[in-house]
Amino acid sequence: MSDLWTMIWKESKDLLFQGGWRAFIRPGIVIGMMGIVLPLQMRADWFTFSPIEITLVIFISFFFILNFIGDAIAGEHERHTLETLLASRISDRAILLGKVIVTVGYAWIMVIVSMLLGALVLNVTNRTGSWTFYTPFGLLIYVFILSLLTSLLVANGGVLISLHSPTVRQAQQTLILCTLVFGVVVGLGLNAMAASLFLVLSNNQILLLILAVLATIDAILLGIALASFKRSRLILS
Repeated sequence: MSDLWTMIWKESKDLLFQGGWRAFIRPGIVIGMMGIVLPLQMRADWFTFSPIEITLVIFISFFFILNFIGDAIAGEHERHTLETLLASRISDRAILLGKVIVTVGYAWIMVIVSMLLGALVLNVTNRTGSWTFYTPFGLLIYVFILSLLTSLLVANGGVLISLHSPTVRQAQQTLILCTLVFGVVVGLGLNAMAASLFLVLSNNQILLLILAVLATIDAILLGIALASFKRSRLILS
C-alpha cells in the first residue's frame, strides 16, 4: 500500500505542477464552461440531465484522459525516466495503478466540481429565491458513476496502448482512433438493441446494465494491463 501511495504522490505532482501555473489553465477553462457558462445558458434544463448534458459530462473525462494517459508509459520512455522508475523498489502493480488512479481521479474530480459549481451558480443567480437541485437525485449519482467508469475505460485502454507505443504522439493517435471505432460500434449496437431493450427492461434496469457492462470491460482491461506491465520486459525494451 505504501508503494501505491508513493506513486500516487509522484503522479499527482507531475500532473498538477508540471508546467507551473499554466497547468491550471486548461482545467480552469473546462470547469468554467461546464460549471458556469453552460448552466447559465440552459438554466432549469441543466437540472434535468438532458442527453446533451450527459454527453458533455462524459466528454470531460474523455478529453482529459486522452491528453494525459498516452504519456503514462510512452512519455516515461521518451524522457528516459522509466528506467529510473523501474529500478526503484516500487512494485509493478503499484506503478501501473498509481498512474491510472491519478489520471482517472483528476478527470472525475473535474466532473464533480463542474456539476456542483453549475448547481451553485444557477441557485445564486435564480431571482425567485428558491433553491433547486438535480432531479432525480439518483440520476446525478448515476452520472457520476458513469463518468468514473468511462474514465477507467479510457485510462485502462490508454495504458495498454502506451505500453506498446514508442512515442507519446503515436500512443495518443492510436488511442483516439480506438476511441472513435469503439464509439461507432457502441452507438450502432445501442441503436440496434434500443427498441428491444426498452420493451423488456425498465429505464433503471437499462442504466444498471450499462454500468455493469462498463465495469466488466474496465476489470478485463485493467487485468490485461497489469499482466502486460512486466518490469523485465520493459527494461529490455
